[in-house]
Amino acid sequence: MNQRSLRKRLILALDVKDIRQARRFMNMLASAIGMVKIGPVLFTAYGPKIVDLVREKGSRVFLDLKFHDIPNTVAGAVRQATRLNVAMVSLHTAGGEEMLVRAAQAAKEEAAAAKVKKPLLLGITVLTSDKAGADTRRTVVQRARLARKAGLDGVVCSVHEAAAVRKACGKAFVIVTPGIRPQGADTGDQKRVATAATAFAAGAQYIVVGRPILEAANPLEAVKRLMK
Repeated sequence: MNQRSLRKRLILALDVKDIRQARRFMNMLASAIGMVKIGPVLFTAYGPKIVDLVREKGSRVFLDLKFHDIPNTVAGAVRQATRLNVAMVSLHTAGGEEMLVRAAQAAKEEAAAAKVKKPLLLGITVLTSDKAGADTRRTVVQRARLARKAGLDGVVCSVHEAAAVRKACGKAFVIVTPGIRPQGADTGDQKRVATAATAFAAGAQYIVVGRPILEAANPLEAVKRLMK
């Protein structure tokens, strides 16, 4: 895998407190990363403004708000996210098949109406902050199959379940793996972590990295080391 391909597969988790910090990291890292994940903290504080900031710097956006509500509400939320012209949107598979189906339909319809590219819809399976149990892999695979059946493009799962999801859902199904840490790095509040190399070997198309980059003395060098 060459450096350009790796860059496209790297998603920076922009989990910072305010837009000033977000702008600083975007100025520093936009040329070295392929996509930026915006979560509930920044989006609650700044809304579409933070999406615009990231896109203006030339990066694609993964809007990671983990929608989970009644089907009509989630479909409406996905429509609004689609209008923002983001690349990825997350919603929780625990919301059930009807919610997921309605969301997939809403994304297609809104993308056509707004004349934008449909975002990839990713189902959240089990959070990487949850400790793995005896049934974790089975639960993740079941939820991944549900997501595929409902028309979603892929799932977010830990590296430890990625190979099983790939086997169950096929080559075209998108797998995004958070909890990526360099060898020997502090795991923080993440319970199920792995290296980038392990993630790609397990079948992930995209990896999500946050603190190992954001908390590094030199974030740009941290990205370069990660790619090596």
